[in-house]
Amino acid sequence: MKVAHITTIDLSLRYLLLNQLCSLQAAGYEVTGISTPGPYVAELEAAGIRHLAAPMTRSLTPGQDLAALARLTRLLRRERFALVHTHNPKPGLIGQVAARWAGVPVVVNTLHGFYFHEHMRPLWRRFYIQMEKIAARHSDVILSQNREDIQTALAERICRPDQIKWLGNGIDVRRFDRRSVAQAALDASRAELGLDPARPVAGFVGRMVAEKGLLDLLAAAQTVLAQMPDVQFLLVGPLDDAKSDALTPAVAAAYGVGEACHFAGMRQDMPTMYALMDLFVLPSHREGFPRAPMEASAMGVPCVVTDIRGCREAVEPGVNGLLAPLRDVDALASAILMLLQDHRRAAQMGARGRQMAEARFDEQLVFGRVKAEYARLLAQKVTAS
Repeated sequence: MKVAHITTIDLSLRYLLLNQLCSLQAAGYEVTGISTPGPYVAELEAAGIRHLAAPMTRSLTPGQDLAALARLTRLLRRERFALVHTHNPKPGLIGQVAARWAGVPVVVNTLHGFYFHEHMRPLWRRFYIQMEKIAARHSDVILSQNREDIQTALAERICRPDQIKWLGNGIDVRRFDRRSVAQAALDASRAELGLDPARPVAGFVGRMVAEKGLLDLLAAAQTVLAQMPDVQFLLVGPLDDAKSDALTPAVAAAYGVGEACHFAGMRQDMPTMYALMDLFVLPSHREGFPRAPMEASAMGVPCVVTDIRGCREAVEPGVNGLLAPLRDVDALASAILMLLQDHRRAAQMGARGRQMAEARFDEQLVFGRVKAEYARLLAQKVTAS
């Protein structure tokens, strides 16, 4: 059976989906990744995943979006996939519509989190809800990464109750295991990044954009450093110039915390990056089911995240971390200070985080649910025909 996974950019195929694509291929599916071409295509193909180029923008561009829809429809019609699986808001709309127009028998969408939220202007919120309704009309099934989005989808009448199912999210818990990180690697990375081994480290992992709460973190860092001047902040993740809220490392100096911040950029050695941290912080404004807190938990690092949907599924307050109200800089700083100062509590949360990761965040559980859904849908629509 030929199946295709569609994302906006190849980075998503590489870093969010590659293990899933390889698992599907190992199960006997002929798997293709479709996205805007970029620097990660070579890594996909080296892993045995075929890639097809389908350029699309990451923002709302009506003219270019219509052109992308036409190109993608022609591509899917030519390739004759049995199943198309889309990811993220724009491919979720354009990809599913194109798949239906191309006559693809089975169309699946993974809901990585709704773009709309309760703090958005009402007009824009209604617009994005309507876009989700249009996308859902083309779905055989919607696999939601978090449970709260299922309730939102039903409350907003985006889809039928029998059309949406919980999927969850997961990581490679064998890779993200502190026991797998050698001390020599830790020492080398610490020296490379200019971190002092005698001083505590609060870490952040994510794209360098305001939506990830980076400005909130820098503002909170001012308060943290006033009380604990020896704290170091390790910020890991790529610049994202394609986004209107993109930030650069220079923003830390604007907040007066530049000397305490160490920007690592995009890294391939993420287990080592987490192992350098005493605490992980993600004050994001919007999430589906973020991977970074799961990875941090698997590495035994306690987390402070925003009290929003998605983050609440990754962090259980008092168990593997703490929740801070959205955009509440004082509360964020207090949570960071609490875990940096209470070493016993932080250690307990780190240990429980590893236990949670093994029980709930193993990506193999997610892969099994995806395969089961594929088998069910293909049996209904393809084998029966």
